[in-house]
Amino acid sequence: MSLLLQHAAKLITRRTLPLKTASRCCYSVDAELGDGTEVLVERLQGKQQGITVLGLNRPAAKNAFSRGMVNTFTDILQDIKRDNGSRVVVLRSLTPGIFCAGADLKERKGMTAEETKEFVTQLRSLLISIEQLPMPVIAALDGAALGGGLEMALACDIRTAASNAKMGLVETRLAIIPGAGGTQRLPRILSPALAKELIFTARVLDGAEAKQLGLVNHVVQQNETKDAAYQQAVKLAEEILPNGPVGVRMAKLAIDKGMQVDLSTGYSIEEVCYAQVIPTKDRLEGLAAFAEKRKPVYKGE
Repeated sequence: MSLLLQHAAKLITRRTLPLKTASRCCYSVDAELGDGTEVLVERLQGKQQGITVLGLNRPAAKNAFSRGMVNTFTDILQDIKRDNGSRVVVLRSLTPGIFCAGADLKERKGMTAEETKEFVTQLRSLLISIEQLPMPVIAALDGAALGGGLEMALACDIRTAASNAKMGLVETRLAIIPGAGGTQRLPRILSPALAKELIFTARVLDGAEAKQLGLVNHVVQQNETKDAAYQQAVKLAEEILPNGPVGVRMAKLAIDKGMQVDLSTGYSIEEVCYAQVIPTKDRLEGLAAFAEKRKPVYKGE
């Protein structure tokens, strides 16, 4: 078995645990690492149970990435990736008009070159953690997503945007480059030539332009409550919820890992992932529900 297939097998067999239960909760950590409120966790209930919403919550700094925010966010993701109750994650901003402004440049100004390098490495690791969550992750862009903010959205599986939302990898304006995965994800989502054009020019797009290029999946007109993209993201999550959670997770893993290799190896990854759904109770429930002409009730087992 190749190293990539072995890695896929490890991801498949990771144990899942329940997440902290609360309608919306914060993570209390040392003040030096963050006050625990930079990202809030909300688990929707009723027909929307299974949707976990992560709300960016640094309004005074336009949700810019500080050291504290990165540490708080990292702690949250460590819990969510083991949570079998979270079937879909929606990433949104709790600050109207802004998704994420990227790195906190006021904090960055006081960093040494070594501290800057360390911070960018931590931020890149955070976005990789978002990308590697086992369940689907939907980014809802109801406001500006610039620099690292757009890089974070690119780490998600699906993106929704309000038509007036602004987004762009603008780092070259500051004589730097996207350093949290943007130079790698954007050409894979669009094309190398188009990614180069957008990064070299530091161009900022609105939601409609982003949809036309394929940067976002859905664009919607903004509403009075300034959360149209979030509402669209929840609708998508609701479409995912009825489907077998193990199957959805394995489909994500097969696609993500298969995109990194040649087609023949991709088929092998798909085979490994398919093998994981065969012994599940959910697969038998799906067959039984089909035969009995009723809706299946999947439990993620």
